[in-house]
Amino acid sequence: MQAKRQPQPKRKKPDRLASKLLEIRTRLELSQGGMLKRLGVEDELERDYISKYERGVLEPPLYVLLAYARTVRISTDVLIDDEMDLPVKLKK
Repeated sequence: MQAKRQPQPKRKKPDRLASKLLEIRTRLELSQGGMLKRLGVEDELERDYISKYERGVLEPPLYVLLAYARTVRISTDVLIDDEMDLPVKLKK
């Protein structure tokens, strides 16, 4: 008889991630499609994924978070740490 596996606790999602991603796109004055191009993922993701990330419906995979961070030259820590704010000026 096999032992039942205990369900793994869900990983806590950053509360502010979605709003930070939306703020980045708005401050860059980009459409969702423009953000995909800027991130370099237009061939991998549909435009509605950006909307889902910004509304907190989906959590972006690590490579997308890294692309956001590199796009505005910030650490991924700033995106995922709820205690950290985006810089006042984002490097475009």
